[in-house]
Amino acid sequence: MRYCHESNGPTLKCNISLLLLSLVSCTLLIGCQPDAGTNAAPASATTYFPIQIDEQTLQLQLALTTEEQRQGLMFRKELPENHGMLFLSERPRKQGFWMKNTSLPLDIGFFDAGGRLIEVHKLFPYDETGVASRSDQILIAIETNRGWYAKNGIRPGAQLDTESLKAAITKRGLAPTAYAIED
Repeated sequence: MRYCHESNGPTLKCNISLLLLSLVSCTLLIGCQPDAGTNAAPASATTYFPIQIDEQTLQLQLALTTEEQRQGLMFRKELPENHGMLFLSERPRKQGFWMKNTSLPLDIGFFDAGGRLIEVHKLFPYDETGVASRSDQILIAIETNRGWYAKNGIRPGAQLDTESLKAAITKRGLAPTAYAIED
């Protein structure tokens, strides 16, 4: 076996070969590093996800568990502009919300399983009488600051981006298939 040494030292050809071998080795080692994104912890209930309704983007927290839905926006002192909370049920049904311990004036939009806005209602601070959807086909409810829907021209028939919603559910560490979201 012959190594890259001549009697008077390594040759230029040998130096280039060693350099290439080193580069290939480094590249292979870098390629074998774990992907930082695959080991990341799931997003939390406080994470905001950008989700569009028609052409308007809302930053939405997802209330997916029973506890998250019970808590909702209670005890919040403010809700930034173009932010809100999305409540997702496992199946379509009539929905009802109240404002216990909630000091913010809100609007709530009720969406069907296909992400189509069915109706919008006002929610009043600390009102515990509740607001129910008229439709029994509601899968998604989105609370926003009062007037957001009107200000942004979002009316019944507007379309929620269900693909972004599914991606957000996945980032929360849950399976979108657990919900009756239609494609």
